[in-house]
Amino acid sequence: MKRLIICIITMIMILNSCKSQDVKIDKTVVKNFNIEKYLGTWYEISRFDHSFERDLVGVTATYSFREDGKIKVVNKGFKKTLGGEKSEVEGKAKIPNPEVPSKLKVSFFWFFYGDYFVLELDENYQWVVVGSKSDKYLWILSRSPQMDEILYNNLLKKIKKRGYNLNDLIRIEQKKI
Repeated sequence: MKRLIICIITMIMILNSCKSQDVKIDKTVVKNFNIEKYLGTWYEISRFDHSFERDLVGVTATYSFREDGKIKVVNKGFKKTLGGEKSEVEGKAKIPNPEVPSKLKVSFFWFFYGDYFVLELDENYQWVVVGSKSDKYLWILSRSPQMDEILYNNLLKKIKKRGYNLNDLIRIEQKKI
């Protein structure tokens, strides 16, 4: 039993030493946020790679109200190519603190919620930068499948200024308009 406890403690120490160092990220969210203006379809322009969207292109997120007052979230994409197998998942979002509506919680599995922080937002709700309390998640979304390069580069500057590592950002293939 003593060996098992020592083994478990050793594994915990090893795993903790492998954790990334806490990077100082500015997670300040937008002050003025109107969920009704935010509803509708957003196209994923860029994101940090993560397992639940790996190899997906043509990704969209569509938000609408549910009857229970929460927000319905439908994420769609295609495996590897725009003509690939369609992938779709439905989740839900909520605003836990009405005083800070730009800090949402999103769930795609049972009652497990993740952060959804609106970090940067166009005043006309045409583009958004979304993050979380972790520096591992970041998205640039747009109301259209293509984004002007000057705007995109300006958003990259804002993201870098917040402390994010731009090397982790991948551009997502979208249909041409």
